[in-house]
Amino acid sequence: MNTNRNVETPAGFSPADVYFVVFRHKWKIIVLTLLGLAAATVLHFTQQPPYQSQAELLIQYVPAAGAMSLSGSDRQVIVPDSMGQDIINSEILILTSLDLMEQAATNLAAANLGPAKILGKGAGSNDIISAALLLRNNLKAEPATKGGSVIGITFKHSDPQIVQPVLQELITTYLQRHQEIHSPGGQFDDVLTTEGANLNNQLEETERQLAGLKNQAGIISLDDSKKGLAEQIAKTQADIMEAQAVLAGYEAAAKQSGSTVPETPAATNTNAPTVIPADQSDAYKDICAQLDQFRKQRRDYIGQGYTGSNTLVQEVEGRIARAQETKTGLEAKYPQISSLGGAAPADGAGLATPMPATDPHVQASQMASLQARLKAWGMQLDRLQMQATNLNTLAPAIAHLEQARSIQQANYQNLENKLANSHVDEALDTGKTPNIKWVESPTPPFQDWRKTQKMVFMAAFSGLLAGLLWAFLIEFYLDRSVKRPEDVLIKLRMPFSLSIPDLNRQGRRALVGMAPPARPQLAFDGSPANGSGANGSSASDGSAVGGAVEVVPPSPAVNPALHPHCDALRDRLVSYFESINLTRKPKLVALTSANRGAGVSALSAGLAASLSETGDGRVLLVDMNRENGAAHQFIHGQVGCQLDDALSSDKRDHAQVQENLYVVSEGSNADKLPRILPKRFAALMPKLRCSDYDYIIFDMPPVSQTSVTTRLAGFMDTVLLVIESEKTDRDAVQQANQLLLQSKTHVSAVLNKTRNYVPARLLHDINAG
Repeated sequence: MNTNRNVETPAGFSPADVYFVVFRHKWKIIVLTLLGLAAATVLHFTQQPPYQSQAELLIQYVPAAGAMSLSGSDRQVIVPDSMGQDIINSEILILTSLDLMEQAATNLAAANLGPAKILGKGAGSNDIISAALLLRNNLKAEPATKGGSVIGITFKHSDPQIVQPVLQELITTYLQRHQEIHSPGGQFDDVLTTEGANLNNQLEETERQLAGLKNQAGIISLDDSKKGLAEQIAKTQADIMEAQAVLAGYEAAAKQSGSTVPETPAATNTNAPTVIPADQSDAYKDICAQLDQFRKQRRDYIGQGYTGSNTLVQEVEGRIARAQETKTGLEAKYPQISSLGGAAPADGAGLATPMPATDPHVQASQMASLQARLKAWGMQLDRLQMQATNLNTLAPAIAHLEQARSIQQANYQNLENKLANSHVDEALDTGKTPNIKWVESPTPPFQDWRKTQKMVFMAAFSGLLAGLLWAFLIEFYLDRSVKRPEDVLIKLRMPFSLSIPDLNRQGRRALVGMAPPARPQLAFDGSPANGSGANGSSASDGSAVGGAVEVVPPSPAVNPALHPHCDALRDRLVSYFESINLTRKPKLVALTSANRGAGVSALSAGLAASLSETGDGRVLLVDMNRENGAAHQFIHGQVGCQLDDALSSDKRDHAQVQENLYVVSEGSNADKLPRILPKRFAALMPKLRCSDYDYIIFDMPPVSQTSVTTRLAGFMDTVLLVIESEKTDRDAVQQANQLLLQSKTHVSAVLNKTRNYVPARLLHDINAG
């Protein structure tokens, strides 16, 4: 018997656990495996793989759709990169496009492989779209190797006669579509022509809008008109300023001459010449040259866009006014001096500075003429400025339209060039695709069983897997009963004494023809509350009445295979007492359980009988189950004695059932037993300790919160907790163990009715019985 309370057994998932689960639930696993095999068989005969044909194409490069010379030597090509993904994926998209499928279906219809054959029986005969969709669904194109330039193409169909021709037509159509897409000519001619027509219409509309704006502005060229208006405005402003300067000179001369005019007409009309000093003539020539230079400088400023408010223009105008005033003064003083410099240089409008007349009437006429010119030039300047304002308003729209016209003209010219180059490429194209090579032509039709075999294998394996999963789910999660000694040692961590197999199942065949053992048996008549036998069956068919315990001859109803296990339990109990050096007598041993029907009564009787045979010492078996239904024991029809009488040597004869074995029942006052029994035990303990019995075995009720077992366990030297295999829940055993340990007694487990599912050659556990 294991004496440790906390058994340190390594936890884990061992092969023995797998064997136990598999063999315990073998029928579930077998049934589900057979169902999986049946499903696999059905799949094998019903899921016939379609016929298929395979081909492979090598994409060496892709021609770039660009311009090329007449010699065709400078056409660009695009080679697949190291991964080859972009180009290969683009070609796969072309190969699997619905347009290509429709074209291929149309071509197949012309070759007597129309939609009716492609779609199968019962389908429409002229539905090209449905046939194209079926072709695309049954066609698989993917890179043959990762990062390679080879495309693997597979077409599947239920009809083996059309698989290879359809795949050949699909690839032929793909080669044509590839040439059309990557060639600069071909299908792009119509696109280029349509785009050119659209650009031409846009260009004409832009020209019409531009002409309307120019007619509204009254111009031909925007830049020339701006420049001409600026020059005219500058010239007119210069003429006005020159005339104003001349008029100012006339007015100054008139004032000066008015003060010296003679009173007589004779003086006025004198023709006597005036002598001009040499220094005055030189000064006059210099002032005329300076005046011409200042006027030219002013015209340059105005031509550059400077207005009259600009400081440079104002400074030049001041110099012109001062020079004109000096010149006018010299001409007034010396009328003949104007002939020294000749005619004055013409200004912007051809205005010449005349020599002021000495006659007041002539001076008035000249001043009136200048004033009329100033008025006309002012009106002309207003008209020019209004025209410039209108042009500035329309200039942004005109400039935008002119820019749009330039862009449209460039685009149109570019399209014309591309169309011309496309015609050249089309004329030079041979219609072949040297960049695509056949790696494998379409193969003859065949059936690929790999996928079907995989499905069959998965169906067959799924049954076995489902059975295993179900078995392990039940074993580790759903069924929480104690099944094996490993559960007691590892999961419950309890001291373990003995494992007793289910003799009614395991030993039935072995007992056929077995000779009965030559020792008497204890038999119980009736239905004890704690189990009618060690393995759930009656231990005897004797004639005792009302729960009597008597000596009976061996009977085939008694399972002889229980004797070795009771002897083993006895030996372990004796070894335990020797290990703790317990030599006093009597030794008190209690047997109990966590649930009813665990076989406590039969094991108690068998252990008592086995202990009585070890020597001359006496053994007392005390039945503590008040639920037996009788208040007294009867032996051979006589009333048996109680526990008090069994402790007295002169009154215990009625309790003796065989040599050295006495049986009593503590069943009197059954209603008050739970309350009075602990006190009664305390009073009987001195008598128990002083009795001449070697062992006193107590057949206790199951452990519960209200049973007397937990209150009497503290009086015992050891308690054997009987666990019914595959019936008693682990939580119930753990709770019962905790209640017993609270009494500070030693508890050891006995696993009863265990079943060995694993074959003996795989079983390596001495506790398996």
